[in-house]
Amino acid sequence: MLRPLLLLSALIGLLPGAEQQYVGSATFNISSCPITYYGEQFTTLYEIEFVANDDSVDSVNLTNTGPIYKDISACRQSGVLYFYDDEVSSDPDTCSTESCDRVATIQPNDICGPLERCHGNNTCMFVSICTVTGPAVIDFNDQLKTVEDRCGYTLLTGSSIQNLTVVANFRERRRRDVSFLDSVTLRLQGQDHVHLEQGGIVKEGNTTLTINGSTDLGNGVEVIVDPTGVTVTVLHPESTTSVFFDGNTAQIIYAGPTGQDPELGGLCANSSASVSDERLPEDIGSSCEVQYNDTADSSINCTMMTERCNLLLEEPFTSCHNHTDPESYINACIDTLCKYPAVDGLNCQFQEAYARDCSLLSDDILDSWRSTAGCSPPQPFCQGRICSDHEFCAETISGGIGCFCRAIFAFPYRSNDALGHPTVCEENSASVTLVGCLLEEKGLDYTMLHLNDPTCTGQRDELDHMVTFSYNGSNTCGTEVMANNSQLIYMNSVTVLNSSSDNITRQDQVYIDFSCVFTQPDVNTVTFRIKDSSVIEKITSGTWNYTLTMKAYTDAGRTQAVDSNTEVQLNQQIWVQLETDGLDDGLVALVTDSCWATDQPESLRYNLIVDGCANPDDQTVNVVGNGAGTSNYFSFNMFQFSRSSSEVSVHCKVNLCANLNQTCTPDCSGGLRKRRSAGSKYLDEAPAFISMTWTN
Repeated sequence: MLRPLLLLSALIGLLPGAEQQYVGSATFNISSCPITYYGEQFTTLYEIEFVANDDSVDSVNLTNTGPIYKDISACRQSGVLYFYDDEVSSDPDTCSTESCDRVATIQPNDICGPLERCHGNNTCMFVSICTVTGPAVIDFNDQLKTVEDRCGYTLLTGSSIQNLTVVANFRERRRRDVSFLDSVTLRLQGQDHVHLEQGGIVKEGNTTLTINGSTDLGNGVEVIVDPTGVTVTVLHPESTTSVFFDGNTAQIIYAGPTGQDPELGGLCANSSASVSDERLPEDIGSSCEVQYNDTADSSINCTMMTERCNLLLEEPFTSCHNHTDPESYINACIDTLCKYPAVDGLNCQFQEAYARDCSLLSDDILDSWRSTAGCSPPQPFCQGRICSDHEFCAETISGGIGCFCRAIFAFPYRSNDALGHPTVCEENSASVTLVGCLLEEKGLDYTMLHLNDPTCTGQRDELDHMVTFSYNGSNTCGTEVMANNSQLIYMNSVTVLNSSSDNITRQDQVYIDFSCVFTQPDVNTVTFRIKDSSVIEKITSGTWNYTLTMKAYTDAGRTQAVDSNTEVQLNQQIWVQLETDGLDDGLVALVTDSCWATDQPESLRYNLIVDGCANPDDQTVNVVGNGAGTSNYFSFNMFQFSRSSSEVSVHCKVNLCANLNQTCTPDCSGGLRKRRSAGSKYLDEAPAFISMTWTN
């Protein structure tokens, strides 16, 4: 009998003429208002509970002396009366109703539960959000998992999403021992996979897409790009999956049949699965599992970072606590910021992820959280900036956006305090390659670097961002050459161009040695020793009997004779004298007609004197006094035959010339001796030959 009694109690204070009298424990006596309940009059005393604002405040004893009537109305709207718990209105599009409650107030009601969303026609669907940021995965049930390697992991898969598997790829950034979400891949059965990368880059297969606003990839796949990030929505008959990625954080929103699909798997759906269970099969056993232990960052104040992460427990975040538990976000924030420096926006990343989760699950808009947490308004994250595979996009020391080296890639360079590879030295060129991201970390603009010659600047590879400086024989770029004992040093350097017109600069001073050291070519030193200190031939020519001597010297004055102990070097100048004894220089002259050199087998020949004149093709040969007396000499620079290392023999052919009334000196003005007149003859037409041999 509770319902009519409550309605009756609400009426008592409204009926005109009702007399109220407090006796003992607030008993009401009503003498002029007969009450009738379904046609029956009360004739006995009833104790009725009095309720105000859902609280029982007292009891009322009613004694009637005549008919008592009841007003049965509870709620009124637009002139219509509604009983307690009656439905006042319904909206199937929003899955909401209004009803009259027990205190005569119209209250709104949602049909869908806390993890459900209206799908229209009063149909509710399960909706939940999985957030992946830094190394943390916060699943549909707000459970935290941490990724400690640099592998790929399955985030979501299952029967209700049929041909879709969402994969998260983790890579290191500034430290080797902390992983960050680097990219997201949507594996679509029967069509190219969709890759979401840093900088707002969307790839379909290997093709980079250019998207202005949105585009339809077919089969229910839509991609939307805006300044906040990229969203890919995949529609299925029974479910909708939406994946958002801004370069730092991914949020996977799944909407399916009421009650989470028990066949859903992946780190987002299966709270009981360990992280290793969801590693991609192709990554199992690969180098991505290698663990590193970098030196702790002493600049990190963990207490301060913990206080910052705990801001999620305070206003304005508290308005979200009833549907989004902040605990996992706080733990992920503390775990990360206590071992990784708060750079690249990381000090706001977890608050950003929580606020977005909150806005997606409710109508709460946390406009003031940025000022409370000291975070700047959101900026397009590295959109349009394409980094290479060994780089990640981050904020530079000057406040801009740049590509920074991943820690594993950069470790060998940093360990050696190097900015790039060693110089590559070749015979007529040299080059040095610097790592673009290492330059960027130091705030160095590669376009401001040059060699000794400021016009010789670096060439940047558009794929790997390596910067190469080089010079060659045609353009030495100001290279200086210095000899140091047995070494030749080609010296150059990479320096920074100071374009300031004043006396200050805001760039680090750069001096990168760019030199090549060559050992001077080994000299194949060949020494020759003359077999005989001099060669003497006794010649009988007609009526002339004389002695011909051939002797070598190492000086122009022909005082230092070459003997068997004298070492003669290659290219050393030698003087060879041909001298006669027994001739009257007033009657005859000695003419050296020709001299030549042969190797030991005499298969090779090289001319020194031809027709009494020096070989015009050999500038080291010089003939002196030929035909002017009974002796003459010539000089040449010592050599060896390139195809033979055996002995070198010098042979000379000489003639005697009657010098009465004629000159015996050869005319070498044209390079070769001119023919003599018919009357000019060598005596007896009997030349003499003489040879001298050097051995090495």
